[in-house]
Amino acid sequence: MQLAYYPGCSWETSGREYDLSARLAGGKLGLEFIEIKDWNCCGSSAGHSTSRLLATALAARNLALAEKMGLDLTAPCASCYQRLALARHDLLADGQLRKQVNRITGHTFHGNMRVRSILEVVASLGGEHIAARVVKPLRNLKVAAYYGCLLVRPRAVQVDDPENPQMMEKIMAVAGAEVLAWSHKTECCGTSLAMNNDQLALPLVAGILEAASLSGADCIVCACPLCHFNLDYRQKKVNRVLGTGYQLPVFYFTQLLGVALGLEPGRLGLFDHFVNTKPVLQLVS
Repeated sequence: MQLAYYPGCSWETSGREYDLSARLAGGKLGLEFIEIKDWNCCGSSAGHSTSRLLATALAARNLALAEKMGLDLTAPCASCYQRLALARHDLLADGQLRKQVNRITGHTFHGNMRVRSILEVVASLGGEHIAARVVKPLRNLKVAAYYGCLLVRPRAVQVDDPENPQMMEKIMAVAGAEVLAWSHKTECCGTSLAMNNDQLALPLVAGILEAASLSGADCIVCACPLCHFNLDYRQKKVNRVLGTGYQLPVFYFTQLLGVALGLEPGRLGLFDHFVNTKPVLQLVS
């Protein structure tokens, strides 16, 4: 299956491991991600809070470039997915806005394509397709699947049930892991607050880490570079400020899926995290 691929602005920095593992695991599953040429920021970082027209135009240019490729568009980042999908939704609902944005971007977007998160794309392959390619089942590994805010809200672009999504659980179960029921899978991690209000953000991170730990999880699995960075990087500060002792690795679902598909951990960026991942990886070695 070929898909236009929007890597997003974090692909060579904080989300590098997600990009690497998505491309590698996707290739093992028969997915061919063709990067959009000359893509630009989708507007999710600040554009959407500054101007609806600016944010829509930024996303629309990427949509038009993907549409010219004749392919549906996918993005690994949950924030990029939401911004692109919402722009498509708004442009199809408002013909005047679409005409205005097409003039601004210099590209004509008709709406003859879909925007899909990579989580949705992988899940759509089906359990049998994935299971047939698993060569190293994730036995002995207990995971807490974390969706955060952006994949299940708002209703117009949600990829799964907003209260009890199951896509990631199904993928991890097929990969051989034990998937745990827990309370915080769609709670906000506070990443948008973390840069300027730690007093609000840190308790949100701590609440998620506590809930995952109490469930018996060996690790958290996510599908968003913003959530990953917040939960992985800020554990040390949570421990220092709140007096906790969390050492809970946080993985992208594509990383653990890649391990199950036989890819080398180093190629998947599994040793580039802030929280030590080696104890968890030893469980599946």
